[in-house]
Amino acid sequence: MMQFQVEGMSCSHCVKAVTQAVQALDANAKVDVDLAAGSVRVESQRAAGDIAAAITEAGYPARSGNPA
Repeated sequence: MMQFQVEGMSCSHCVKAVTQAVQALDANAKVDVDLAAGSVRVESQRAAGDIAAAITEAGYPARSGNPA
C-alpha cells in the first residue's frame, strides 16, 4: 500500500478523476481517497513514481508519502 499527498482535491469529481488516473495505469488498483486529509492510498503493482505522475497529470499535484 502506498500513500500520496495530493493537492487540489475538494469534491467527488476530484475523487473520480484521481481514481480513474490510477486505474488507467493499473485496472486492478485499489484507490482510497481522503479529501479531508488530502491523501490517496493506493494498492497497486505499479511503481509509486508512476502513480504520482498519473495523478499529477490528471491535474492534482501528488507526492509520495510514507507507505500506508
